[in-house]
Amino acid sequence: MDFQWIAIALGDVVWIGLAFMFGLLARFVGLPPLVGFLATGFLLSAFGIGSGETLEGLSDLGITLLLFTVGLKLNLRTLARPQVWAVTSLHTSVIVVTFGFAIYGLALLGTPFLSDLELPQALLIAFALSFSSTVFVVKALEERGEMTSMHGRIAIGILVMQDIAAVAFLAVSTGALPSPWAVLVLLLFPLRPLLHRLLERVGHGELLVLYGFLLAMGGAEVFELVELKGDLGALILGVLIANHPKSDELAKTMLSFKDLFLLGFFLSIGLAGEPSIETLVIAILLTPFILLKSALFFALLTRFKLRARTSLLASLNLTTYSEFGLIVATIGVANGLIEADWLIILAIATALSFAIAAAMGRYSQPLYTHHRTRWKRMQRDDLVSDDEPLDIGGATIAVIGMGGLGSGAYDKMRDAHGDTVIGVDLDPITSRNQCKLGRRVLHGDPTDADFWDRIQAAHTLDLVLLALPKVTTNLAVIEQLRASSFAGRIAAVAKFDDEVETLKAAGASTVFNIYTEAGAGFAGHVMAEGQK
Repeated sequence: MDFQWIAIALGDVVWIGLAFMFGLLARFVGLPPLVGFLATGFLLSAFGIGSGETLEGLSDLGITLLLFTVGLKLNLRTLARPQVWAVTSLHTSVIVVTFGFAIYGLALLGTPFLSDLELPQALLIAFALSFSSTVFVVKALEERGEMTSMHGRIAIGILVMQDIAAVAFLAVSTGALPSPWAVLVLLLFPLRPLLHRLLERVGHGELLVLYGFLLAMGGAEVFELVELKGDLGALILGVLIANHPKSDELAKTMLSFKDLFLLGFFLSIGLAGEPSIETLVIAILLTPFILLKSALFFALLTRFKLRARTSLLASLNLTTYSEFGLIVATIGVANGLIEADWLIILAIATALSFAIAAAMGRYSQPLYTHHRTRWKRMQRDDLVSDDEPLDIGGATIAVIGMGGLGSGAYDKMRDAHGDTVIGVDLDPITSRNQCKLGRRVLHGDPTDADFWDRIQAAHTLDLVLLALPKVTTNLAVIEQLRASSFAGRIAAVAKFDDEVETLKAAGASTVFNIYTEAGAGFAGHVMAEGQK
């Protein structure tokens, strides 16, 4: 037994335990655990504890997996929309120029701690501040069930464009030319059919996880061998399988592993140095500027023909600084472009921005609903086609959420009531596929107050069936129905007994516990078959 290894492992248990406690504390107060991880790093740094090989390995692997999962989410159609690539380009340019020259102007005025900054350093800091957090936004959208909503897809598209800019910076940050053999990485693209075939064969369990690690780490290693940035290789391998039907399942499978290994990155950022009074003050002063970033996003998105609600919710999701900004700052420190204290400043500002974004995210829907008239004055009349309010065409029954459960409910209701039934789904791909199967399904956001206003104005709906997978989304829909004075019946599904009571208290007249009722239905089906 290697007792030296055991000693290292016991030391690792200490920081893992502290990270868990601080992460749990952050969760209790409504903040992302990442804020607790940064705090753990600062605490360990204050006690003179540095990062070891294990922590550095976790940090590197976390960044590699982060880039791989970004590649898996890379939807070229979404990126091709001007609401994504043009808005991202304009926003980044304006923020870098505005923030950069503002910081440099303060340096010229002799502001303490900033007086030694040159213009290129100020622009690099502004570039790091221009990013929004992929980790935070993806987590927030998943928890609210809004990943496939219009504002969710726009936010993710903007984040991917920002991530690509960060990867480009990482790729050129070494200043070294790639190997002449680097051209061989183009051979990865003809391998795409083989990669897809393997993805189909690995199943849904541990082999899928292992395949994800193989692609991410293998891609990174191949690029390193030809003196290209390894993280870029992980991104490219993710892109190669991004459009496969199982890529979404692989992304969800890798998400927890990526978040776990990013623990090492956030801890290492905190361990980079102990915050001083000066760094803390500057970080606090930088934090409110995320509101300027958010306001600029809203202005640009509305000018590019998105509805005020879509623009507002996407902008609020992007109201953070980013882990990619910290990666950019880390490269800047490593290459001697900026002082190490700036990494501490950006880490604190990022943690504070997470706290603000978490609070704003909880009130994003009421913020729009209560001031809807004011927000709608800011949108254009010529909206993009897939962001216009919908018309249900006189339907009396609406099934919200057209997954397996919703599809079954739709078919049963259509058999009983004919063509007065309509389906609604948040995911445009699901909506298109359902229409191809002969069902009348619209793509729409059921948590959208404007959507329900249009439906209620027709005075045709008598019954709404909520077949959505998350109780929080069901509650949000019920809230919008009540706000629009809907007088019909509301039926909802739940997975647990406490959710049944919560939904009834919110206004659902009927709640179906899918696990309890499915068991009873299964037994009834077996007995009916036995009597034949």
